Amino acid sequence: MPELPEVEVTRQGISPHLIDQDVIGLTVRNPSLRWPVPEIAQQIVGQRIRSVRRRAKYLLIDTDAGTTIVHLGMSGSLRILPKQTPAEKHDHIDLELASGKILRFNDPRRFGAWLWCELPEMAHPLLSKLGPEPLLAAFNVGYLAKALSGKKKAIKLCLMDNHIVVGVGNIYANEALFAAGIHPQTEAGRVDAERLMILVTEVKQILSNAIKQGGTTLKDFTNAEGKPGYFAQKLHVYGRGGQSCTQCGHLLSEIKLGQRATVFCSLCQPK
Repeated sequence: MPELPEVEVTRQGISPHLIDQDVIGLTVRNPSLRWPVPEIAQQIVGQRIRSVRRRAKYLLIDTDAGTTIVHLGMSGSLRILPKQTPAEKHDHIDLELASGKILRFNDPRRFGAWLWCELPEMAHPLLSKLGPEPLLAAFNVGYLAKALSGKKKAIKLCLMDNHIVVGVGNIYANEALFAAGIHPQTEAGRVDAERLMILVTEVKQILSNAIKQGGTTLKDFTNAEGKPGYFAQKLHVYGRGGQSCTQCGHLLSEIKLGQRATVFCSLCQPK
């Protein structure tokens, strides 16, 4: 599943092609995505795109009339293509621009979403209860200590809880906990402030590095130009269960936590 860095890389890739462009058409070939695609052509066609933002894993395409909320789901992707590019099997939506280009949404599993929201969009049910962005100042040790106080849930599950902090999915939660030396099953409320400060720093650093390197190479992730991300070569624990720890050489352990693969080093991340 595309995580925050992949969505941010997509945003950066499509933004120059969308901002200040007039929308002259919208083609919905298959409205049956995670939620039915609403009839939004009459709202968005004729509008000028003012900005392209990201909130958590949602992309927000802003016009004066309202905001299109896009989620990539498990396998979705957005590409900028010439208008005449033939549509393939899973190309469900085209947003046609006055420049002669289209923003094409491809989603083989159809778990993604295209929704419409009148301003203010942050009141939308999908966005209104989200936690802070991990790369902004609001995500800091003071905030995290307060959010985790008294919680017995595993620290990794809290780190992946969008009500606590958005966008730290499975890959980056594994990596950040390893870098901070925290066992993923540790009760969140028992992690001391010193260790939480390290964790906050590592989350920010790892996500920033992933964005700079174009996201993580997943089976079906490509950026707006169709190129794969390259952060996978930097992963220390995710996907490496049973292999040697890059820090101490001990064999990495792998368990299921919240139904997600969780890899850690029992020596570098003592419980």
